[in-house]
Amino acid sequence: MSAVNALRKDVARGIKSLYDQEIEANSVLVNVTRKEFPGDYSIVCFPFAKISRKKPEEVAQDLGTYFVEQGKAKAFNIVKGFLNLEFANDFWMSALGEIRKADKFGWQAKTDKKIMVEFASPNTNKPLHLGHIRNILLGWSISNIYKAVGFDVIRTQIVNDRGIAICKSMLAWKKFGEGATPESSGLKSDIFVGKYNVEFETTFKKEYADCQTTEEA
Repeated sequence: MSAVNALRKDVARGIKSLYDQEIEANSVLVNVTRKEFPGDYSIVCFPFAKISRKKPEEVAQDLGTYFVEQGKAKAFNIVKGFLNLEFANDFWMSALGEIRKADKFGWQAKTDKKIMVEFASPNTNKPLHLGHIRNILLGWSISNIYKAVGFDVIRTQIVNDRGIAICKSMLAWKKFGEGATPESSGLKSDIFVGKYNVEFETTFKKEYADCQTTEEA
């Protein structure tokens, strides 16, 4: 159940409580509140004028007061028969509680659409760290969302980086590594490679700075 459907049911209960009239929840017209007015959702109260024998603005006042008294809304305002509601936390918690009960909330039928989501893709020249978890979780979540709406999802990652970064690490290892290996140095392989990448950059920057101070420069 969505928040809008939960709101429709609450409106139907309000009409029953206020006017002792039954309405279909699905018949309640709900819109997102226009940005120039405070509120989360707007209820169109014109259809309730006949059954309540009141003006739409009066119905909106009755419903707004009802929602506040029930703890569903923290405030409301009325614009020409439109009831703009600012919801309290209790409303959102109730709506989320209903969603949580649905095992397949939001799932749609499988389609013939296919999509590839590339994520994680660690740099082979640097160690993974806590910050990389963000991209991993985002990619995994996006994959699951696409799957839920019917896509055939292919998850992939790129783990092959043979650009200049690996050349820097190799050159630094040849010049300064003295035959060291991850095993002999007690380092994980990704940290081992990253160490020489950093060593290259450090040495290069020092040599460049020294070069700028020589007479030849």
